[in-house]
Amino acid sequence: MSVQSDKAERFRALHAETFVIANAWDAGSARILTALGFKALATSSGACAGVLGRRDGMVTRDEALAHCKAVVDATDLPVSADLEKGFGDSPRAAADTIRLAAHIGLVGASIEDATGDSAHPLFDPSHAQERIAASVEAARSVAFPFTLTARAENYLRGNPDLDDTIRRLRSFEAAGADVLMAPGLPDLDAVRAVCAALSKPVNFMAGIKGKSFTVAALGQAGVKRVSLATSLYRAAMTGLVNAAKEVSESGTFGYLDDSLATPALNAFMQG
Repeated sequence: MSVQSDKAERFRALHAETFVIANAWDAGSARILTALGFKALATSSGACAGVLGRRDGMVTRDEALAHCKAVVDATDLPVSADLEKGFGDSPRAAADTIRLAAHIGLVGASIEDATGDSAHPLFDPSHAQERIAASVEAARSVAFPFTLTARAENYLRGNPDLDDTIRRLRSFEAAGADVLMAPGLPDLDAVRAVCAALSKPVNFMAGIKGKSFTVAALGQAGVKRVSLATSLYRAAMTGLVNAAKEVSESGTFGYLDDSLATPALNAFMQG
């Protein structure tokens, strides 16, 4: 627990200034990102699903937590998890997920207000706030400062309403969330508006083409944490697709010219 407490304190302290949290998708990527100098890691629900050959949202809580534990065990960095809606609609389900997350070594996690139901994609604001309040209570019940991030999913779920997004984030802040997040904000003006409306740190999600801005610009806008979502995983899978297509379509191996040699890759790994 002392090791986990130390990680938790380090993670909290990072939010005093703007930093990048890199999203790993397995133990190997976690080791690489650690060696490259990132100060904290996160998981990605989309990347987790992809590793299992599924689409985002199609992973069980047990599977997600096993994935998170593999990342936690591969690094000495603090790890925060993307835990979707908490694998249940009720406040209790979200709270139980946070308690389980803390138990496996995570020092932070996010809970979102998306339902997973296309007919009603967002939880009603009052219920969304109750879910965050329960998650915060669970986070406070552990013996170290677990960082709870609350996500307002408007811009990813067909409701690009900045005023409603800010109202939801303010309600999550009032419920005790430590970090606020609104994935998919369209421009820096929206980012500034969100940051100005809140007193807690804001996480910006990079990874959407045309809606990802430099770390310097985000810091000037008030962002404290920049996450990368599935983007590193997608970049790796892009390399896979392009290399495999070259071989299957052309019978050539030009991709090897830009590939890491086995000894260089092994240098990131243990044993």
